[in-house]
Amino acid sequence: MRRIIAFNHVSADGYFATEESRLDWVIPDEELTQSSLQNMKEADTILFGRRTYEMFESFWPNAIRDPRGAEDPHAKGRRSMSMQRVGEWIDAATKIVFSRTREAVTWRGSLMKREFDPADVDALKRTAGRNMLLLGSGEITRLMTRHRLIDEYQFGVVPIILGKGRRLLDDLEAPRTLSLMESRQFPTGTVLLRYAPAR
Repeated sequence: MRRIIAFNHVSADGYFATEESRLDWVIPDEELTQSSLQNMKEADTILFGRRTYEMFESFWPNAIRDPRGAEDPHAKGRRSMSMQRVGEWIDAATKIVFSRTREAVTWRGSLMKREFDPADVDALKRTAGRNMLLLGSGEITRLMTRHRLIDEYQFGVVPIILGKGRRLLDDLEAPRTLSLMESRQFPTGTVLLRYAPAR
């Protein structure tokens, strides 16, 4: 059975984006990028809400064609071979976007679903294939958490206090217990926390 792994950077005070949806507070970390590439090797599909999909769509296809190499989306002008590999994997992956407002999707490998249906996502997990990554996409992450569809949460806790912003998992009907799988500190002070939901 395929697994859904949700990854998000979060600030030390629990926000995953500013109120304007900016992510320029995330500190680039080469070792964390390498860790992300390992996740990607074990996956072949990305799940998106519309807003995150459109951010990726407007950035990555152009970034990987830049002769200087793909720019880090969190640090203007910073480029690396590992970031190029991240972009190439994203571009080649199957991309499923949940949107009621998009007319169509044209980025290669993209499929659109008009409605979020937990039974449909559960059926997708039972199809042949590798893991599925859920990147950003706060609303979809909340919906999948409510329906217990996420198999692993990964939080890259960035050493910054934003003071205000958008919280990732608001409005759950009850607390959810998690089991710590791994805690790993990176050179920039970002800490990766991997959790499995208690069943």
